[in-house]
Amino acid sequence: MALSFIPFAFPGVGGVRCAFQTRSWGVSEGPYAGGNIAFTVGDDPLRVSANRLDLAASLGLSAFAEAHQVHGDTLICDPPAAPLGRFVEPPALPEADGLATDRTGFGLVIKTADCQPVLVADREGRRIAAFHIGWRGNRTRFLQSGLAAFCARYGLAARDLFAVRGPSLGPARSEFVNYASEWGPDFAGWYDASARTMNLWRLTRDQLMEAGLPEDQIFGLDLCTASLPDAFFSYRRDGVCGRQAAVIWIEADARLA
Repeated sequence: MALSFIPFAFPGVGGVRCAFQTRSWGVSEGPYAGGNIAFTVGDDPLRVSANRLDLAASLGLSAFAEAHQVHGDTLICDPPAAPLGRFVEPPALPEADGLATDRTGFGLVIKTADCQPVLVADREGRRIAAFHIGWRGNRTRFLQSGLAAFCARYGLAARDLFAVRGPSLGPARSEFVNYASEWGPDFAGWYDASARTMNLWRLTRDQLMEAGLPEDQIFGLDLCTASLPDAFFSYRRDGVCGRQAAVIWIEADARLA
């Protein structure tokens, strides 16, 4: 049985594929029930290993890269493949919150449970990147600095990039009672003071446009992780929980097209 995921393809960008995993299938149990792919949340490593192997197989990928996500500002270009196997002791991963590559058949994986996964491809479908964007003001700034680093590394222009934001914490569930310390006045335009909520989806779209991406090349899956317990893990909703994957890759035969 294939791991459940939501597929996405950028219009007009051949050879690049994206997938947003749901939790609705997998072998983990308890608060991690379903397809948890994170070793760092307290789940049984053998169950996590099985879920990761199923994820790779369901997407037709023999290798993917991932990082130990730390809400930082590091982008790893041309990352090494993450170990795929059945592990009792979890493998070590490099610390980063962004990954980029021009390899084919090589998935870039972002793990989330409310944070925003942002997947990016260039117009030619030859370079891709994946970003983990957190909830707080300083954490969201990595999206723009990471995009700049991606463009610099591969000689790209932001106007030639396409981006999609995956399922994440929606506007109605993104309450921040400590707005002043967690965000500050620079983010007032996205804050609803009466509801004490941040519109993180609109913030990401605006940041992508400020970085130089045309509005019609920015997409979003408006699915709130906290509001859909059968489909997604949510740290805001549950505290202890698993993580789902957002994956982007260039198809192995794309260079032949």
